Formats: sequence, C-alpha cells, structure tokens
Amino acid sequence: MATFTLPKNSTISKGKHYPAPHGAKKVRSFKIYRWDPDSGENPRTDTYDIDLDACGPMVLDALIKIKNEVDTTLTFRRSCREGICGSCSMNIDGLNTLACLKPIEDVTGEVKIHPLPHMPVVKDLVPDLSQIYAQLRSVEPWLKADTPPPPDGERLQSKEERAKLDGLWECILCFCCSTACPSYWWNGDRYLGPAVLLQAYRWIADSRDEATGERLDALEDPFKLYRCHTIMNCARTCPKGLNPGQAIGEIKKMLAERQV
Repeated sequence: MATFTLPKNSTISKGKHYPAPHGAKKVRSFKIYRWDPDSGENPRTDTYDIDLDACGPMVLDALIKIKNEVDTTLTFRRSCREGICGSCSMNIDGLNTLACLKPIEDVTGEVKIHPLPHMPVVKDLVPDLSQIYAQLRSVEPWLKADTPPPPDGERLQSKEERAKLDGLWECILCFCCSTACPSYWWNGDRYLGPAVLLQAYRWIADSRDEATGERLDALEDPFKLYRCHTIMNCARTCPKGLNPGQAIGEIKKMLAERQV
C-alpha cells in the first residue's frame, strides 16, 4: 500500500458523509482524500455514496458526478477522458492509475482515492508536479541534431529503427510509475525516476538524434540513474503497459559497454 505526503504536523481526520439519493439501489461508497491549504484544517477523508445506475462506469465518471452534482469543492485534474493525456492520474484502491481507465466494478467494496503518493499536494487530488517537470526538462526530451534536415523531406528512419521506439513514445507523462517507485520517494531530489529516464532513453534510442554521447554523459551519475534497483513497481503500475525499468536497464547497458 502506498503512503502519502501530508502537510507537516497533520493527520487524516474523518470527514463528511454524503449519502446517496433516496431510492438508489446500486450504491457504492467513494472515500476521497480532501485537503484545502487555505482552510488551515488537517486533511480528511470524505465519503460519497453514489448511485451507479446514474453514473458512468469509470472512476473518473464518479468524480465528475460528485463535483457536478454533490460537492463542487472537490478538486482533481482531468482532460481527455480517453487515457491519452495522463491528467487524471491518482492512487485508486492502493494502485497508481488513471481514473478514466479504472472501472468502478474492478474495485471491491469502498473505492478509496488519494493523490499520487509521496508528492506535495496542491489541493485534494492535485499533486504538485513542479519538481518532476523540472527533471523532465533536464534530460532535454526533444530531437537534437547538428546535421541540417534534408531540404526536400523529413529525417528518415528504417522500419527497424522506428521499431526501437515502440514502448517508449507511448508514455503520457502521468507519473504513475515515478510516484510508485520507492527509490524516487527517498531520493526524488536527485534520482530522475522511471518516467523521466524512459523519456531520456526514448531520445537515446532514436536514430535521428545526434546527441547520444552527450545524453549518456549527463546521465552517468550515482543518483540520476543508478538509484534504480529494479523493484519494477514502475512496470506494474503503468496504465499504458510500458516498462520503464527495461529502458533504464538499456541506458545502464550502454554506459557499461562504452567503458569496455
């Protein structure tokens, strides 16, 4: 079970209970982490009883219903609702995932929802991602090439070269993997974490990129890369079925081979 970063000197207290409408027959309880920094109060867990006969099938549907019809103060991120943007990443029933892809029926009993673990909380289910985005910028996740592109076309790849990017380009930067990684919990100020390292390897593996040596030099650091201990929480929790641990292993392999 994941743990969560709370404001200093605080505990999670019992919150409000919002019962289902009278006559509802298919009711599920949603226990949701709530914290408003402007209130000066401790975090709490509010319980919302929702009639599933009047709600969509996904956890995000329930959250939107709660915000629209029950409690407008509930705060969370969401955008595409199709598992593409990564905005609605949160911890549901103890696992980091996307609320838009998590069926309510996959959860037994009460649906417990928390923000991504071990991240500062802005409000309710919204984590502060400032640090991890700064780490993403540090690996320069864009094509770097000194050779000018062809004047009459694109930089071409063979099918084999393009295939090497499969399992990398699909990352939607939801950060479910990094916030499920104990090494990132303890060393997040220096260890880049699985999501950022997957992005780093995506450009290292790209045949069109001409900065491989420079990128490897930047990652050859006791903390940036080598805090990964292949616990593999990252692959287990990735809602897109990717394997950041494998990408990290490939970076380590490339660094080892160039030292031979």
